[in-house]
Amino acid sequence: MTKVRKAVIPVAGLGTRFLPATKAMPKEMLTVVDRPVVQYAVDEAHAAGIEHIVFVTGRNKHVIEDHFDIQPELIETLERAGKTAQLEAVRGIQPKAGTVSFTRQQAPHGLGHAVWCARDIIGNEPFALLLPDMVSYGERGCLSVAMDLYEQSGGNVVTVEQCDPTQTKSYGIVGKGEPVGEGFAITEMVEKPEPKDAPSNHYINGRYILQPEIFGILETQARGAGDEIQLTDAMLRLSEYQSFYAAPFAGRMFDTGSKEGFIEANVAFALMRPDIRDRVLGPISDLVAQARSSGAVKLSA
Repeated sequence: MTKVRKAVIPVAGLGTRFLPATKAMPKEMLTVVDRPVVQYAVDEAHAAGIEHIVFVTGRNKHVIEDHFDIQPELIETLERAGKTAQLEAVRGIQPKAGTVSFTRQQAPHGLGHAVWCARDIIGNEPFALLLPDMVSYGERGCLSVAMDLYEQSGGNVVTVEQCDPTQTKSYGIVGKGEPVGEGFAITEMVEKPEPKDAPSNHYINGRYILQPEIFGILETQARGAGDEIQLTDAMLRLSEYQSFYAAPFAGRMFDTGSKEGFIEANVAFALMRPDIRDRVLGPISDLVAQARSSGAVKLSA
């Protein structure tokens, strides 16, 4: 079995749901507490053993490249000021030389096209795919769970969670087959089915391990929903001759690509942080109590 060494993180999206905040700032650089959204995906990938990360970027995304580059002036300033904690935080996100690549998706042709843009860097080997909008929290990272199952099953692996059975129309749903390790074989994949037609309530939550044959399929993949090249359509074609498996994630995934999910992630991660939890819990509780009692929040001067 070929080891999964590389990961693709697509960051070319325009972030229109967060305008005007994302007019000049990439949505992936919006912060959940004090870390950019994209940093959580990178940390998760490294924790799962990924050695090389490929960012698929677009115009106005140079800030992401700068974030993962060395900034000598900042380091020198922190050293001179004796700000050890901040210095360690900055150095902690610095990737080793040669372990990060950037490739450009010139036009927004969909997730499938973004993945295809990484083909020459990935080469003929399996790879991980992390959607950075999806920020995971758990005892172990979501991609680490997928890696565990991949080592048992091979093939292609996606991570899944369970949604309310009445909400299947909002997700890509998989059919549940025979148990394999801590997961199960996938019998079918259906994009946003009506509850009555859904094969289960297990939905794909943004983490994938895919075999390189997906690139050949994406190269000829017809445009699908939204007139874009859809990764799901290519996965369905790949599933005709390769196995797919699902790895259930026991943690929590936050969809920071939506405003409500982004706010929820900030509140949740703040409450999970021992250094600030006690200072934010009271104010948050007060605001929630006000909103529930009067339908509005009163802000103190």
